[in-house]
Amino acid sequence: MDLDAVTKHSALHPKPNGLILQYGTAGFRTKAEHLDHVMFRMGLLAVLRSKQTKSTIGVMVTASHNPEEDNGVKLVDPLGEMLAPSWEEHATCLANAEEQDVRRVLTDISEKAAVNLQQEAFVVIGRDTRPSSEKLSQSVIEGVTVLGGQFHDYGLLTTPQLHFMVYCRNTSGRYGEATVEGYYQKLSKAFVELTKQAFCSGNEYGSLKVDCANGIGALKLREMEHYFSQGLSVQLFNDGTKGKLNHLCGADFVKSHQKPPQGMEMKSNERCCSFDGDADRIVYYYHDAEGHFHLIDGDKIATLISSFLKELLVEIGESLNIGVVQTAYANGSSTQYLEEVMKVPVYCTKTGVKHLHHKAQEFDIGVYFEANGHGTVLFSKAAETKIKQLAKELEDKKRKAAQILENIIDLFNQEAINDLVKKYKLSRAFVRPSGTEDVVRVYAEADSQVSWDSSSEKQESADSLAHEVSLAVFQLAGGVGERPQPGF
Repeated sequence: MDLDAVTKHSALHPKPNGLILQYGTAGFRTKAEHLDHVMFRMGLLAVLRSKQTKSTIGVMVTASHNPEEDNGVKLVDPLGEMLAPSWEEHATCLANAEEQDVRRVLTDISEKAAVNLQQEAFVVIGRDTRPSSEKLSQSVIEGVTVLGGQFHDYGLLTTPQLHFMVYCRNTSGRYGEATVEGYYQKLSKAFVELTKQAFCSGNEYGSLKVDCANGIGALKLREMEHYFSQGLSVQLFNDGTKGKLNHLCGADFVKSHQKPPQGMEMKSNERCCSFDGDADRIVYYYHDAEGHFHLIDGDKIATLISSFLKELLVEIGESLNIGVVQTAYANGSSTQYLEEVMKVPVYCTKTGVKHLHHKAQEFDIGVYFEANGHGTVLFSKAAETKIKQLAKELEDKKRKAAQILENIIDLFNQEAINDLVKKYKLSRAFVRPSGTEDVVRVYAEADSQVSWDSSSEKQESADSLAHEVSLAVFQLAGGVGERPQPGF
């Protein structure tokens, strides 16, 4: 560690007199003009953290939902999580150190954290669209390089994208490709596959109005849009072409004021949502037929997601441990509904995503959302393995059904059915695979159907034809279990 070089470069990023900052869940945040020294020093700290963990560390330059004049910085740990609490303390000490003490504080951190200074370091950097962000990110890069760290500057990113990049790099690509393209492909593929299973009626369910808070979300959503264009049509508002970041728009504004953002006209029952400035918050909302505004905030999102997951677990007969984590600010009705109706355990932690995240990691499936729209779903490794195995088994069933269908097509064509149909007057029949079950459906009509008579005598011909067709299908498709019985 070249402390002389640190001293020389640190002097170019002087700390304002009397300024004291605290690293919290959101990292450091204040007026942008007061952050140059902090950015340089967080570059230094990221190198030490990278050396200590032998992993890639992320640095995100953003102030999220704060006004455009503010900025901030937060570090991302190896698995895409927030900085460890002990290193939050190191960050606070380093940011607040007087110029003559920077060398000593760096040495103290290295000793306390047992940092191997000979270890290589790699840092990835992202920033939001604030006017101050590009210059401040350059100060981060200078801090990284002065300690000999390697870096990759991703430039403009959402905060979730930077977390993704860090996780991908530290899992050797097993989670995904550490590129913006890789991010779009992974998320859009999951979204498209999920929505294929959803029942939608009407075009309005495939459209969404998005308030981008005049921030980075607009740029990235526009880039990503074509990846899921067949499943969702998005219309962007507050896209940064005019208006200030987070001003009269964005998730925090909508949540606090309980009304739509400026610049978005809403018709009844249109689906709408809002990001915040760095696109790591989301809330949904709509107007009902009477014009009343309805907000689906983080509490409701957590309730919907956890209820959906619980129903899926019940359906497949799995007893994975699912839990919802909230803070004292959560809506009491959501807590009551989850515990009493859905029978999902709810736990309360201190305010701050880091506390929610830590508690959620205790479950097979942990769901947490703050009311403001910060949140996610966490799956333990054991749960992930089990769910993937179940998915594979389900895919095998689909493959079996496809093979049965191939046998039907190859061995039992419509001509064979017609041979059976000829035995009955005014009759027809066909078979088709079910779209929802691992079965083949048989449809048959015969002369008894014409009179619309429901008596058992008049049903005899249709039942007999259906039975003959089902027996042929059973035999040719390699059916298992009991053979079809007449009169079913």
